[in-house]
Amino acid sequence: MDQVLRIGLPVYFAAFFGVAFFWRSYVVWKETGVNPYVLGKSDSAYDFLGFAYRLSLAMNFAVIILYSFVPQFYEYIAPVRWLEIFPVQLIGLVLIFGTLVWIAIAQHQMGGSWRVGIDKENDTALVKKGLFTVSRNPIFFGMRIAVFGFFLAIPNALTFCSMVLSDTVMQIQVRLEEEHLEKLHGEKYLEYKREVRRWI
Repeated sequence: MDQVLRIGLPVYFAAFFGVAFFWRSYVVWKETGVNPYVLGKSDSAYDFLGFAYRLSLAMNFAVIILYSFVPQFYEYIAPVRWLEIFPVQLIGLVLIFGTLVWIAIAQHQMGGSWRVGIDKENDTALVKKGLFTVSRNPIFFGMRIAVFGFFLAIPNALTFCSMVLSDTVMQIQVRLEEEHLEKLHGEKYLEYKREVRRWI
């Protein structure tokens, strides 16, 4: 399992960024002419959330570098050895790769409405099809499961901190985005909220 993780985790990380961020951003930009990445770099509370999420991704990237390429330094981030057993790590791998497919499907179903952050400059359509019939936030739901799976696959102090940080950020982000959608779509969104749960 150790060798599978050393190869599989860098592949996952590259696939996650390639599929979930770069490719989807390019597709939306080509279809709409709008840059879907709308997180800013100001000193506002909202942009601080974006910074916190990027920090959690950087922490996971650092873990992968240490674990896969410089394992002699991996001990310094306090591995949780009693969790490093085959069934737990296998569940972690299944979760991260499974949610990658889930996230990609949800992003495709969002079409031109997909954004990274809250777009206050361009109106977006309310998406209620596909995975959005079982969750109001299937992408964030998938990402929450993914960070939990990442912790199970490679349990240590840094992946635990990243899991807690990113989950907290996503809980806040989802509520901000739902407030925005309620203002944008009014009663249509309120009806959607009554029909579909926030997570699943």
